[in-house]
Amino acid sequence: MSRNLVFKLSLSFLRVSYNSFVRTVQRGFDLNLRSQKKFKILGIGLFLTLLFLAFLEFISFAASDTAQDVNAEENKPNILWLVLEDTSPILPPYGDNTIVTPNISRLAREGVTYTNVYSPSGVCSPSRASLALGMYPSSIGANHMRTSSHTEITGLPVYEAVPPPQARMLSQYLREQGYYTTNNYKTDYQFQAPKNAWDESGIFAHWRNRPQGKPFFSVVNFTTTHESGLFEPYGFREVEMRHYFSDNAERIAKLPSNHIHKTTESETAKHVKKDTNFPIPPYLPDTQAVRRDMWKMYNNIAETDRQLGAVLEQLEQDGLLDNTVIFFYSDHGGPLPRQKRLIYDSGLKVPLIIRFPEAKNAGEIDNQLVSFVDFAPTTLTLVGQNVPEHMHGRDFIQKDTEQRKYVHAAADRFDGLTDTIRAVKDKRYKYIRNYRPDQGYYLPVKYREKIPSMRELLRLRDAGGLTDVQAQWFRQTKEVDELFDVTTDPHELVNLANNPAHAAKLQVLKNEMDRWLDQIEDDPLMSERNLIDKLWGGKSIKPKTKDPEVTLRNGMASLSSATFGASISYKIIQKNYEPVAWEIYSDPFAFSEGATLKVQAHRIGYEESETIFYEARK
Repeated sequence: MSRNLVFKLSLSFLRVSYNSFVRTVQRGFDLNLRSQKKFKILGIGLFLTLLFLAFLEFISFAASDTAQDVNAEENKPNILWLVLEDTSPILPPYGDNTIVTPNISRLAREGVTYTNVYSPSGVCSPSRASLALGMYPSSIGANHMRTSSHTEITGLPVYEAVPPPQARMLSQYLREQGYYTTNNYKTDYQFQAPKNAWDESGIFAHWRNRPQGKPFFSVVNFTTTHESGLFEPYGFREVEMRHYFSDNAERIAKLPSNHIHKTTESETAKHVKKDTNFPIPPYLPDTQAVRRDMWKMYNNIAETDRQLGAVLEQLEQDGLLDNTVIFFYSDHGGPLPRQKRLIYDSGLKVPLIIRFPEAKNAGEIDNQLVSFVDFAPTTLTLVGQNVPEHMHGRDFIQKDTEQRKYVHAAADRFDGLTDTIRAVKDKRYKYIRNYRPDQGYYLPVKYREKIPSMRELLRLRDAGGLTDVQAQWFRQTKEVDELFDVTTDPHELVNLANNPAHAAKLQVLKNEMDRWLDQIEDDPLMSERNLIDKLWGGKSIKPKTKDPEVTLRNGMASLSSATFGASISYKIIQKNYEPVAWEIYSDPFAFSEGATLKVQAHRIGYEESETIFYEARK
């Protein structure tokens, strides 16, 4: 009999015996003397059963030369997401050899490189909402960047995205499947994550902290490539040094946690020569300021490649490389002007490389269309869980699943400035619909204007020094419809919408956009104020999750909240020890006298409930 079979049989036997025993315990307090004797016999029987199972388990594990994690025995892979910020596919695996990226290139050699992957937004918070929930940001009130900021300009209240009541974060679904879930450093989901969303979230989060035998889902965020990495004075965020010793809490604690703390340029590693012949896109001028920003962008990517390599080295040291599915991608397109925040491919298209256990399908190129809303369904499929019906995405890894024909995107408010744009794209053509044609494309976002090349564009614009291509972004009005052939016009500079030769394709994509907007119930003409009213059910203030209720019966605790869709988090505090992680409530659990229960309820997008404490008494 195999180790795996013995162990599974043992677990099944133990579960049956344990459940039977618990039911007896629940009735045991009312037993008469004769029944109590039977109760003792049952207890002895369970004890002997446990000894027998322990013996079987010992034999099973002793049969192997090397003890392996239980998740390997059950064929549950670990999942590792390596997430860059603000990075287009300007990497060697995608044909850009401006710099060398040994670690990213290794992932490509040993994994599958996806060439048509798109964020549904050109900025991080909406994109991260879609990754966390498997839904389009514009369907749940997550598309305005950010829902919690610039209220002094907009005059709007702080609010959050509100997904359907049954929606949970991907990390919650995986915790329910027995995964240890960690998120290192960045969240930014357009909503506050429930307390039970992660086992760990923050700069100290690491898969190495998991209990022995647990598979893990770990997200590691790398922020060196962020748009702010182009600001002057130039340097690397000091907090990003944590990747080189990311399981050493003592060293990490000594780093300044705020991202504004950067190394000086003199002490910043220079991985790229400043006189490199950088591939400057045609919408940017070839000036000294722009070339310096190009150097910073590529130098930041090269540094991130080394940080990523340090994380992969830890995975190999732990012997987990070949039991882990590694996703490498960026949260949206590049950091330069006319990239981030825009709905062109420069703002939406990202690299994605997936390395499968034992380098399965190594070196393959996959050209199918992939959207961020597909990441959560695909990850759930990898761990054997069904995809919830409310998710908009689909699994893109299994060979027998239908490939998508289109990807979709949206752009609305950025900081204090609003536009309304929607886009749909097949493999060759992109259709853009501008709902504010009388408004220019360029939005004077103050944060972006900290980039030297953005200031250079504005200087040349005012001096009349831009080419026609470079001046396009600053035109005062827009066409309602735009159509681009991205195979011949990758920078989306030639609008084909009024070309009769492309009328049929234009109509097909317009119909697809209408279908998509109807499917996800996105009304682009709805004002943000009315959107908030819709999210809040017509109330003038953000809805608050009802406080949890605790019911204790026969030593078993049941938790509930009157708010439909609320996720309930709890901790059991015993002998003055409070666990760090909150548990996800699903079924009644044993709760003994002398312990204290700490409970909170939270529906995503609502205010959290009050935290209540409950003590078991006789």
